[in-house]
Amino acid sequence: MPWDKRFAEPIVLEDGSKLATLQDAIAHLARLIPKAERDMPEILTAAELLTNAAAHGGPIEFARIATLQAINRHVGRVFDPSRNDTN
Repeated sequence: MPWDKRFAEPIVLEDGSKLATLQDAIAHLARLIPKAERDMPEILTAAELLTNAAAHGGPIEFARIATLQAINRHVGRVFDPSRNDTN
C-alpha cells in the first residue's frame, strides 16, 4: 500500500511520538488541524504533497518538509545574531 511508505527520518513530535509513514503524517494532520485552518496554504500544500507521494510516487522528502511546515505553521522565525558570520 502506498500510504505505508516511510520517511527517511521520522518526524518527532513534542510529546515524543513519531510520524514515520505518509499515513502517520496525514492522520496526524487530520487530528491536529482545526477545521477553520484547513484551507491555510501550509495545510493544503502538505496534504497535496503527501497524497502525491502516496498515489503517484512523488518525492517523500518534500511531503515530510511540508508536514513539518504545517505542524509548525504558527511558530515564528526568530533571528539569532549569535549565528551571524563574523568574517
